[in-house]
Amino acid sequence: MPKHGAPLVGVTTYRQQAAWGPWDRLADVLPASYADCVADAGARPVLLPPCDGPGGADATASSVVGALDALVLVGGGDLDPARYGQHAHPETGAVDTRRDSSEFALLGAALGGDLPILAICRGMQVLNVLLGGTLVQHVPEVVGHSGHRPAQGCFAPVQVTTEPGSMLAKIVGDRATVSCSHHQAIDVVGTGLSVVARAADGTVEAVELPTNRFVMGVQWHPEEDGDPRLFDALVNAL
Repeated sequence: MPKHGAPLVGVTTYRQQAAWGPWDRLADVLPASYADCVADAGARPVLLPPCDGPGGADATASSVVGALDALVLVGGGDLDPARYGQHAHPETGAVDTRRDSSEFALLGAALGGDLPILAICRGMQVLNVLLGGTLVQHVPEVVGHSGHRPAQGCFAPVQVTTEPGSMLAKIVGDRATVSCSHHQAIDVVGTGLSVVARAADGTVEAVELPTNRFVMGVQWHPEEDGDPRLFDALVNAL
């Protein structure tokens, strides 16, 4: 049950230079579509900037997660490959180690508290790496095409096939066409995760953690299409 009237859903953000009105300065930003999808599901979005806090990332995350009912990890730049024991590929970029630390701490606290979690694109990669998995640093080198991200900042329709009996299959059906914009993906699957969707080229497109009440990672962007189903499922898991 929610700890408050309407559920509070934490939504991660990222820090970068941004311009609005007369201002051009460092800001904590997020596409509004994420917050809109959370609100449309009947919850209140709470934007979470990357933050270590006075007691460190773990202490800050514990206090923040304690006030939340669910967590959404959003897309963004690549993880630091050192997190999974690799050196950076030439195509790996936009690494933000402060954001990595903040999101690993938030996710660890949320998993420990059995909060419902929806991990989107980069968020799914954070989930996988936290649980001991690794990433393919540049998918086109493995699959032989750039169909998962034609260019930076562009989305592409990708058909995924879901695993029968999975939570995801019950939500989106046997197959779905989704909006992708990623050049990295899961390689070695993290401990306890189940792969529940793949693209035709074999790329892992979704995972679940069956030991928790609702932990789902998707490599695509449901917020880009305003697809409510995964956000509704997140809130309905409360």
